[in-house]
Order: sequence, then C-alpha cells, then structure tokens
Amino acid sequence: MNEKTLRRMSADPSSSPEQRAYIARHLAKQRSIRFWQWLFLIVFLASWEIAASTGILNSFIFSSPSRVASAIADMALDGSLFYHLGITLAETFLSFFLVMFLGILCAILLWWKDGLSKILEPYLIVLNSLPKTALAPIFIVWLGNNMKTIIVAAVSVAVFGTIITLYTGFISVEEDKIKLIRTLGGNRRDILFLVVLPSNIPAIISMMKVNIGLSLVGVIIGEFLAAKAGLGYLIIYGSQVFKLDWVMMSIVILCLVATALYQGLSAFERRVGK
Repeated sequence: MNEKTLRRMSADPSSSPEQRAYIARHLAKQRSIRFWQWLFLIVFLASWEIAASTGILNSFIFSSPSRVASAIADMALDGSLFYHLGITLAETFLSFFLVMFLGILCAILLWWKDGLSKILEPYLIVLNSLPKTALAPIFIVWLGNNMKTIIVAAVSVAVFGTIITLYTGFISVEEDKIKLIRTLGGNRRDILFLVVLPSNIPAIISMMKVNIGLSLVGVIIGEFLAAKAGLGYLIIYGSQVFKLDWVMMSIVILCLVATALYQGLSAFERRVGK
C-alpha cells in the first residue's frame, strides 16, 4: 500500500484511533527510511568528492562527482549522451520483452507436455548455470558484430532462469483448483487460462522486476564485446583511451537507469495489485 493511500485512510473519519496510530507509525518509519537513504547517498557523494579533491583518491582513475556531472553536461549538450543512452534502452527493452515472451511460452509448453519437461529440465539447468560470457564469442562468429549479437547475449542471461522459475510456479498450482475445473467439464486449456496463469500473475510480475535488471546486465555485456554505441561501448571506449570520466559517468547513468526501470515495474505491480 503506497503512502498516498495510507494518508487518505488516516484522514478518513471512519478510521479507528488504533488504525490512525498504526498508519502514523508506518508513515514515520517510511520517512525515516527515506531520510537515511538520502543521507547515505549525500555522504557517499560528498566523501567521494572530498577524497578526489584532496588526493586521497586518484581523481584520474576514480574521477569525482563534479567531473562526472561535467561529463554528463558536455555529452548532453552535443546530444551524444542521449544517443548512447537510447541505444542501450532500446536493446534492453527488446531483450526484456523477448525474455518474458519466450519464458512464458516455454514454461507453458513444458507444463502442457509433462514428458518434454522431464527431458529438457537437466539441459535448462545446465544452460542457466553456464557463464553467458563464455557464449559471447560464439554469438559474434554466428551473428556478427552487431545489435543481434547484443540482443541474443542479453536474452541468454535471463531466459533460462525465467523458464525454470515460471514452470515451477505452474506445476505448483493448488491441485484442488484443477480438480474443480475438471469436475465442471473444463479441459487443459481451461485449466491453463482459468487457474494456472491467473495464479501465477504475481510470480510473472516478480520475474519482470528481476529480468529488467538482468536484461540491462546482458545488454552491457553484449556491448562490451560487439557494439559501436551504447553505455557499455562508452565504458570500454573510455577505458581504452583513458577517458575514465566517461567510464564513471556511464556507470552512474546505468545505476540511475536500473533504479528507474525497477521503480517503474514496482509501480506497475502496485497498480495491478489494486
């Protein structure tokens, strides 16, 4: 329940004194958490800036918040920052939608064909455990040094875990609900659309929150190896030409992007849960 809803409940005259007291304690706790989060960030940035300006940290290697802000401003003015950021976001969203589509589709197929799931399960576990960077050279040779390689690399990071997790959720649906559908004359398709998928909506949304981050990680890995643009490309290029402000700038932007994407899906989860 979000803070706005709690404030509205607290102002409701029909709320009991106990409810209002509980809501007040909860809101105070939320404000305290937010205060400490912001304080930690401010202290971290101030310590980083002071350490870089006094020579405790090598500002050439570790940069500083002021130099990162200056690099962001310079690249924003010439438009190159938005170009690289747009490339990374486009690749991330495409990878994310492919992961969710393939993950749900394959999980449904494994649930539908029980024998197939028993055959493929050990292979899915092995592929999920395999370091995906080991596959990157194969992707480059197979697909070339282009965006397709980045997308495939990003999808490979998350899709196998998604299939395994969703399939486990599908087969864990309460047996009584399935028996009820069968008793009412329903077939396997009815069970899927009336019981299995609705029961796993929270699990699917949770996987979305996990996969948006994994897709971003996969895209950056792909851009390290096969990109001519994007934040991952900026990190590699900046390290090669010793423009380490670009490296730190890209890392900071990635942190902000990851936070924004996660918060967006969290807001979507709250809206669906209403």
